[in-house]
This record gives sequence, C-alpha cells and structure tokens, in this order.
Amino acid sequence: MKLIGLSEIDASMIDLVGGKGAGLGEMIRAGERVPDGFCLTVECYRSGELPERELVEAYERLGGGRVAVRSSAIAEDLPEASFAGQQDTYLGVEGHAELIDAVRRCWDSLFTERAVAYRAAVHVEDEPAMAMVVQRMIDPVVAGVMFTANPITGCRTDMVVDAAPGLGTAIVEGTVVPDHHVLRRGAPAVPDPDGCLDAARLEELRAAGARLQEHFGSPQDVEWAIDAGGTLWLLQSRPITTLFPPPPDTGDTRLYLEFGHMQGMLRPCTPMGFSLLKSGSSLWFEAAGARVDRRDPMPRLVSIGGRLFFDVTDFLRSGVMRGRLGTSLEIYGPRVQGAVLSMLDDPRFAPRPGLPFRVGSLVKGALRMLPGGVAGVVSSLVNPDLARARAYRGVAEIKRLTTPPGESATAAERLRWVIEDSHKPIMNIDMHGILWPLTAGMIAGTIPAALLKGFASDEELDTVLGGMPYNVTTEMDLELWDLAVRAREHRELFLGTPPEELAAGYFAGDLPDIGMAGFLEKYGMRAAAEIDVGVPHWDEDPAPLFATIANYLRVDDPGQAPDVRFRAAAAKAERMIATLSRRARRRRPVRGRLAVFFMRRSRRLTGLREIGKFAWLPAIQAARRQLLLVGADLAARDRLADAGDIMFLTLDEARAAVHDGTDQRGLAARRRAEHERELRRPTVPGALLSDGTDVEALAPARPVEDGVLTGMSGAAGQATGRARVIRDPVGAHIDPGEILVAPTTDPGWTPLFMTAAGLVTETGSPVAHGPTVAREYGIPAVICVRDATREITTGQLITVDGTAGTVRVEPE
Repeated sequence: MKLIGLSEIDASMIDLVGGKGAGLGEMIRAGERVPDGFCLTVECYRSGELPERELVEAYERLGGGRVAVRSSAIAEDLPEASFAGQQDTYLGVEGHAELIDAVRRCWDSLFTERAVAYRAAVHVEDEPAMAMVVQRMIDPVVAGVMFTANPITGCRTDMVVDAAPGLGTAIVEGTVVPDHHVLRRGAPAVPDPDGCLDAARLEELRAAGARLQEHFGSPQDVEWAIDAGGTLWLLQSRPITTLFPPPPDTGDTRLYLEFGHMQGMLRPCTPMGFSLLKSGSSLWFEAAGARVDRRDPMPRLVSIGGRLFFDVTDFLRSGVMRGRLGTSLEIYGPRVQGAVLSMLDDPRFAPRPGLPFRVGSLVKGALRMLPGGVAGVVSSLVNPDLARARAYRGVAEIKRLTTPPGESATAAERLRWVIEDSHKPIMNIDMHGILWPLTAGMIAGTIPAALLKGFASDEELDTVLGGMPYNVTTEMDLELWDLAVRAREHRELFLGTPPEELAAGYFAGDLPDIGMAGFLEKYGMRAAAEIDVGVPHWDEDPAPLFATIANYLRVDDPGQAPDVRFRAAAAKAERMIATLSRRARRRRPVRGRLAVFFMRRSRRLTGLREIGKFAWLPAIQAARRQLLLVGADLAARDRLADAGDIMFLTLDEARAAVHDGTDQRGLAARRRAEHERELRRPTVPGALLSDGTDVEALAPARPVEDGVLTGMSGAAGQATGRARVIRDPVGAHIDPGEILVAPTTDPGWTPLFMTAAGLVTETGSPVAHGPTVAREYGIPAVICVRDATREITTGQLITVDGTAGTVRVEPE
C-alpha cells in the first residue's frame, strides 16, 4: 500500500504511516475536525521510488490548491520521543512539480545533522523510515499550540495555550511572542484583553484538549488553527514526552519528596528492586515494634517513574510537626527546602490535629531501642577501637547468616527464601552490633560544629573530616588503586582495550593477574545504584572497574596518586585538630577540650557511616542470584521471556508466576521498556505534588551572578579545572585534575573521585555518600546545583567553591 486516506488510518497502522499519520487518523476517528488529506506510506520510502502518478492523482482528488507536506517518521510523535522539528515541513505547496519536490526534500531531511543527532540522543537505533502526510492547507486568522498538561511545572490540572495571529509555525519556531494562557481546572478562562482569543475560544480549546487527552490516554501536545470562518481545526496531537510520570492517584492532594539521592541514586529502581526494598526494610520496623501491613509494608514509600519518593503529606498537615520541617529539609538543599516550605501556606495542606504516626509504635520502639542504644553509643565513645571491632564482627556475622537455598531447591523455595529470609540477618534491631558504633561516629562528627561555633569555619571543620580512616568505601577505592599499580606493567593492554573486552577477558581467564579475583570476592556486591536488586553488580560486570583502572593509569604525577592524596588529607586533618584545639582552649577551655575529644573520636568512628549499607549488600547480592535462578525457571516454562525479566516484576507478581502459572511476559516487557525510557530522563523532581507539579519549578529563580551556578556546600575548598560531565559511571573516563559533574553519586561512583579535582552534583545531601567521600579525599564538592549537567559542558574551565556552594564558569 503506497497511499492511504487519513480517514482510513488508525493507531494500529503506525508502522505504515508513522506517528503523525497515525495520530491524525485517530483524531478523525474520534470525531475531531482535521483538514482532509492522505498519507504516502513508508513502503514508498523503503522501495526508494516515489509513485509520482499516484501522488498527483491523490492531490487532485483532494481538490488541488495549496497543501501542507509534513514528515511522519516511524519513530516520530511517540510517547518516548516527539522528534519535534527534527524533520522538515513545507506549507503552502501548490502544483504537481512543487508537491513532488517537497516530498523528496522531506525524505532528505531524515538524514540532516540535527535529525541524526536527535535519534542518537533518544537511542532510536532502528533503521529510519519516513511516511509523508499531505493535507489541505488551512489559512488561519489565529493559530497556536496547546498542552493539556503544563510542560514547565508538570501540573496535570493545568492546560497551556499559546496563540498568535496567522500561522502557528511562528510559535513553534520561536519567532513571535505569543499570547500565553494557563487554564486551571475548575476556573473560568480569562482572556487577554489585547489578545487574539476570547473566553469562548479558550473554553472551546480546553474542551478539545480534554477530549484528545481522554482519547489518547495521556497528556497531549496539540497544534490548532482557526480559519476566517471561525472554525477550529486540529492539525496534530502527540504525547508530551518530557513530563515526569505522575504519582499514584489517591483522590487527595499529596506531596512527595524524592529521597533516592540520599543513597546517590537518581536512576529508576527496577520493580523488583523497589518491592524487595520495601519488603526487606519492613522487617526492621517489625523488630522495632511497629505494626506493618504485609500488603504494603511501607505505604509512604512510593515509586514514581521508578524513583524512590516519600509521602510527607501527613507531616506537612500535622499541627505539631509542620513547624519543625524546615531544619529536616536542609539536607535537600535551599531550593527544595524553600519550595516545600512554601506549601505550608497552601490551603490544601492546612494544619490538622494529631501526629503522622502511631504514638504507641513510637513508644514501643523507643523502649526497645533506647537502653541498648544509649549504652551502645556511650561505650563506643569510651572505647572506639573495641566498638569498631564489634561492628566488623557484625558484618561478618550477617554474611555468615545469609545462607541461600542449595542447588536442589525449587523455584518456589528460592522465592520464599528471598521474600522471608534473605533480609532477616541484616534487619534485626541493632544490626548485630553495627548500629551503635555507626551512630556514635555520626554524633562525634557533628558535635564539634556546635561546640566550635564562632571559633572555626565550615572549611576548617570539613578539613577535620579529611582522610577519614575506617570507611569501607574509601578502603575499597584505595584497594582498586592498588590493582592499578599492579597493572602498570601491562599499561598498554589496560589503557588500549575497551572495558567490556577486558571484562570478557577476565572471565575467560585471559588477563594478567592483578588481583581482580580477590577484589571481587570482597567488593563484587557493589555497583552504582547497588541497593537495587535488579542492577548487575561488579561480580557480574566488572567493566566499570577496568574503566577506572584505566583512569588511574593516566595519573603521571606521583603527588596526585590517590593514596598520597588520602594520606595528605589525613595529615592535614590532624594538623587542623591541633590548631583548633589551641584556639578553642585559649578562649573556652571546657568547650575546647570537649570539641577535641569529639574530633578525635570522630577520626576513629565516623568512617563507619558506610558500614551499615555495606553490611546490607550481601543480602541483596544473594537475593539477586536466587531471583535470577527463579527467572530462568520461569523462562524455561514460558512465563518470562528470559531470566533477567524477573527484575521487572514485583515479589507478588513473581509469586503468581511461580505458584499460579501466570504468564508475565507481556507485563515484564512493558515494564522493561518503561524502565529503559526512564533511564534516559535527564532530571528528576525533588518534590512532587500528586497532580504532577514539580514544586521546585514554582519557586522563583534565585538571583545569581553571570556565569555562576549556585548550590550547596558538600565539601569545603576550591578547585579550578576542566569539567567532565558524566551521567553514568559505567565505562566513564575522567582525566586527573578534571572536575566531575554528575546528576548524583553513590559508592559506585567514588572510584572516579580519586583522580578528580572536584565534584559537582545536581542533587545530594551533605550526609550522602558522594560529599562524605569527597571530604575524606580532600576534594571540594558543590551539591544541589540544578541542571548542572546541562548548564556545564565537558571541557569548560570551571571553579568549584565548596565553601560558598558555587560553581563559576571561567571566561577563556
């Protein structure tokens, strides 16, 4: 089939007529007013022959005259990629020769530089092909664009209409300043007295937008035109591809805070990862005496777009708690903190009596934990070396108790172990002696700031935390540096071979022995986003480690060697303690002595802050191995397409496949596709309303200097260097002295820190992994810099001021 009328097209024909053609056909079928036309199908493009006679005949049947010739590529106007403006459109085309020429030029636009780059950016790898839409030309007196959800704030209850006299192309090309209208649900349309649309027209557009959104099942980007006779024509409707997914509909206005960045994780969590996180964590709350609903053990923890969000609505509405929110929100950075606090004035979050939790559960938990907690913290401060030894024994004990089923176990037995037993060892009330030394270290690390207020700057206090010993993540990175030292005699091999090939060579036994097997035995359960059971860890894919070793091999200045830098930071910390000790004791002897005591204890305990998560990872690793075996069994029985697809089910859905024989192939495939789309999302809202509004987008922009990006101090100090923007640490390359610019960081990123001069992240918290390790390495860090990975480009010369919380793009 080479040509087909628009009225004969439906959504099932998208592979034949492309996204735009399918959308127009669906609008006609829904009864909307669409200019008449036809589609030249992708078969013509693929055959490489333009059926000129059929094209001319179809044009004549349309009545001749002026037409619009528009691309409709098979990857265009899709939910994951709009391709807006990437291929060409020709308006006012008239006559046979002009029509044929316009079609050929549209075909050619499939391979313009911008179209090729866009396909690469949105990971469209299929062979491109283009259909063509030819429609009767509308001569509008006014035209424009309508979004059925607000594309800036994400609000699903707002519609946005931009309008201008004449053709709507001037709006999408950005060559005019249009009339701008925001139509709020439940509020009448208010026209601009000097604008080109009255209230009736705005309401007509609102109604059309609502119909299209309902028909297509998602918010739409609509092009429209009104002719001289006053008729509204709909020219295009396609999904809005940039909206962050909305929270689940609860029938109530709620506020959610993203907190995956606290673990350095902004990538989406797999459904299985989220399900096991909730199920496993609930065991600790049960151990602490809380009542847990097994159907949803942590109802305030919500997956939105695969990210971890926490529902803070009840805290915001609590008359007792709302006044205390400000301090707790400081870890989110000033923009998110300010945006959330602005919600206190929103009548939807008016205060109510009561607390957002059961007082009985809180009291029961406190009674269980307080005696042991006080004793544990005090004894840790009294004898930190003994406390550390106790914590290390706890890690070993948890690993010993994590005993998965044997080789003969059935899929049902393996799944039962994952659900009921995999997290029992780690989720006891004091985590086998780990919790109290860890807590004591965190207390010791924060008390000096209060005791030395007025005597010590933030930069000096950060210096005290440099080169911090006993941190399992720092120790891991330094051991990886040792592997790089051993790899020096094979430098060309490790520098000249892609990391993926090195990983394959390692598993085949073809690489020189540099100690990788021992490293993976100890740290193979680690990776970026390691708390997600659905993510391959280093024992399965060591390619990121080989990429990091190659980075380390580029260090040619002995003074920049990570172990040298770490020892230098530790020595600087000791000197700073001595300096602060003399200064404080002269002015406040008692306070000074206390501050020195806690700084010394901090040096012996605060490094343990990473050990709790480290102890958790063997359970996740063991659960992953068992789940993959269950997945292989389900794939063999045609309930999944392959073993890895089990990670796109929840625990309950996996149980239905194992016990009830439910075919989960379609569900897993849809979830995998959604997950892969979300992996490409560049930004994630820090605070989200239930109508989809990005609360931070409502906050007024902070005044800043030209060329200066503001964020929040993560680690004090200054550094100037070339930026290296990295969105994923897998296979990442960073030269010594460059400044790492990333969306977020977790322990899987930290090997990159060892050759970096500084760190900039879009999210984070001063207590998160990235800034903590940055302080220990003695490199400055600025966190919570909105859109840093878009505002900064690789190669730019930037200055990171970790004390002021700013990043300056330097003129060159």
